[in-house]
Amino acid sequence: MITVTDFAPFIGTIGGGFMAGVLVGYALKKVIRIMAVVVGLFIAGLAYLQYQGIIHVDWVKFQTVTQSGLATIADTIMHISTNIGALNTAISNLGLSEIIPLTSSASAGFMLGISRG
Repeated sequence: MITVTDFAPFIGTIGGGFMAGVLVGYALKKVIRIMAVVVGLFIAGLAYLQYQGIIHVDWVKFQTVTQSGLATIADTIMHISTNIGALNTAISNLGLSEIIPLTSSASAGFMLGISRG
């Protein structure tokens, strides 16, 4: 007969992964929000200083630099996502099936943390 104690490690893995995912997602959303405010205030400050005639901002060059930076970030994210797919293949080939409940519950928690943060 199967008892609750047989499922305790599995339930602990799922619950722990979910809670860790929620915390990471929540924290990441807060950090991104703070960074967006700081960057927005910086750009507004540059625009104000240019309006006052204190500095001159080459907005075309600013846009070029910003676009190249965002392209680099997008390429990095695509590279990471490609490597995660290779990691999933390696995990399934090694037979590490106990990691799959942890990662799936952590990703579900992460999405909840991002959406509710």
